Amino acid sequence: MMSHIDIEITAESGLELLTNDEISRLSEHSKGGEYELFKKCVLAVLTSTQVTDEISYHEEQLKLFDIEVLQLNKGVKLKLKNAPATSLVDGKMIQGLKEQVFSVLRDIVFLKQELESNSRIDFNSSNGCTNAIFHILRNAKALRPGCDPNMVVCWGGHAIPEFEYQYTKEVGYRLGLRGLDIITGCGIGAMKGPMKGALIGHSKQRISNGRYIGLTEPGIIAAESPNPIVNELIIMPDIEKRLEAFVRLGHSFVVFPGGVGTAEEILYILGILLHPKNKDTPFPLIFTGPKESASYFERIDQFIADTLGPEAQQKYQIIIDDPVAVAKATLQGVVDVREYRKQTHDAYHFNWQLHIQWDFQEEFIPTHDNMAKLNLKADQPLHLLAANLRKAFSGIVSGNVKEAGIKEVAKHGPYTISGDVKIMNQLDALLEAFVSQKRMKLNADNYVPCYRVIKPQNKPQPATV
Repeated sequence: MMSHIDIEITAESGLELLTNDEISRLSEHSKGGEYELFKKCVLAVLTSTQVTDEISYHEEQLKLFDIEVLQLNKGVKLKLKNAPATSLVDGKMIQGLKEQVFSVLRDIVFLKQELESNSRIDFNSSNGCTNAIFHILRNAKALRPGCDPNMVVCWGGHAIPEFEYQYTKEVGYRLGLRGLDIITGCGIGAMKGPMKGALIGHSKQRISNGRYIGLTEPGIIAAESPNPIVNELIIMPDIEKRLEAFVRLGHSFVVFPGGVGTAEEILYILGILLHPKNKDTPFPLIFTGPKESASYFERIDQFIADTLGPEAQQKYQIIIDDPVAVAKATLQGVVDVREYRKQTHDAYHFNWQLHIQWDFQEEFIPTHDNMAKLNLKADQPLHLLAANLRKAFSGIVSGNVKEAGIKEVAKHGPYTISGDVKIMNQLDALLEAFVSQKRMKLNADNYVPCYRVIKPQNKPQPATV
């Protein structure tokens, strides 16, 4: 049984520099509709040492946990009731967790005030979404003008075997030796490994200001709590804004083995790169894993070939069991991006030129009706097919580990997914591979699919006379 403790902590993440009026409004907002969300996200940070993606665990802890925002003339203080004792050492909260707690306050409560009071922020248009994402990242001090590009986005699963985790750590180490910083989804597995490896690489190179950025969103933070190496935690409003933040911030991208969440990320970026307006934009994208995982990328590559075709396959390279080659290719990609942005006068710290359509920005809410209505037919532009396939995987992620999706599936049964027979056959085969390889959830032995792939029957051909 986890022990708990009451504690008060003072502000970090810039919230110590607020006016009395801002603190008053902050306290008022923390008692409103965002309060439960705020509590859930803070608790997820404080229980990050508990390796689980079961929502029921966090729900039980939430019944005991409470937060009060205290007003002080010198800043903000949080009073935590029944905080997990594992978040403290000798009666003091671990500094990294303390910083992450105030990052939650900044992004969930304070930023909501800022966005509501800023009439120029518009989440209902494509340009508005990109501007809002810029505002969120700037408010989190994630944008650093004048710095050379060096941000590597690492995607991959949280439910991976030990040998894959060790490989991600070795790749991160090779990236860190080359002075590259890391952005991940902030959780465990293929998100923690690259950061841990890079931390060691930075230490050897005497780099003391390494950046380990964790991008998450409220629906998934409980299932993928921030790992302790994250020193810049940013909570985006939803999964679509989170994905756009990745591609706007990153300079080179490395994808490790994962499950449906990783497939969602792959389809998201391929859909963007397949748009004609992005045809000539350099975007380094590498798939990699140990030799034992070669079949994983063979399956992913085959799925992309049979759904999006050879044009999509040309957008990435696959490097198996060679961390040094991955690091060198990643660094070369960063150099190419730097030269391109220098020539086109684009910012190093935020990729303004990349064209992202509304289909990739609008929040997709995976209800049964929305999942059933997805257009998964081949007779549409490739970037739109990729967008819709991305939404299908997003729905499965929600049904696996997000509170809203789990409740939706419990109430109405599995999501149904339908489309062209060839696409459905490939989708079903890929999902079956994820299940057999235990990549759906951490508790994979008891996994019950939250989806059902509907395969249309081939219509009989009329007899010829």
